[in-house]
Amino acid sequence: MKAMILAAGKGERMRPLTLHTPKPLVRAAGTPLIEFHLRALEQAGFRELVINHAWLGQQIEDHLGDGARFGLSIRYSAEGEPLETGGGIFRALPLLGGEPFLVVNGDVWTDFDFNHLRRPLDGLAHLVLVDNPAHHPRGDFRLDGGRVSDAVDGEPNLTYSGIAVLHPRLFEGCQAGAFKLAPLLRQAMIAGQVSGEHFRGRWVDVGTHERLAEVESLLLAEA
Repeated sequence: MKAMILAAGKGERMRPLTLHTPKPLVRAAGTPLIEFHLRALEQAGFRELVINHAWLGQQIEDHLGDGARFGLSIRYSAEGEPLETGGGIFRALPLLGGEPFLVVNGDVWTDFDFNHLRRPLDGLAHLVLVDNPAHHPRGDFRLDGGRVSDAVDGEPNLTYSGIAVLHPRLFEGCQAGAFKLAPLLRQAMIAGQVSGEHFRGRWVDVGTHERLAEVESLLLAEA
């Protein structure tokens, strides 16, 4: 199974750190955020990786190179302009091939074991969901009997972690350009084609300076 890290965001809420450094290269306890994913993917047995980028993307290529020093083979999908999550993945499909692939947001930090996802895909997508963080109390989706459906107000909803396994068929009929992933997922949910799991381990959406500090505190506590 191949893997893709989404690394094209500008990280505007993390300025001034991201004015001259792409968000995936922002450091937590001295380590660029994206390197936590690289190490975890390699330890889980992944070898082929695709990374998309836009804002200051050449810095990502210069820093990671071909991935050999991480035990990986990295290929890049450069975007002249940000294509959002769906458009970015769609553009990278020729590099990902015809089989299901893992995708992970480059701006989350987690101790999730990616090896759990190296199994046959039941449907078009499998989502890893987490408890709703304080900054997103409503959540995104419901999980019932291993199947995922859209969030319902007043129901026990969960938040999408930014970690998933997707089948290329999810993108059938899509056109090149910028578009979101969520509408494709919701369409597949209606057809009963999206499975999921509830991850209760450590997970932080590193979207602000405060949450970056949270990651650093967790890492320093381990040291």
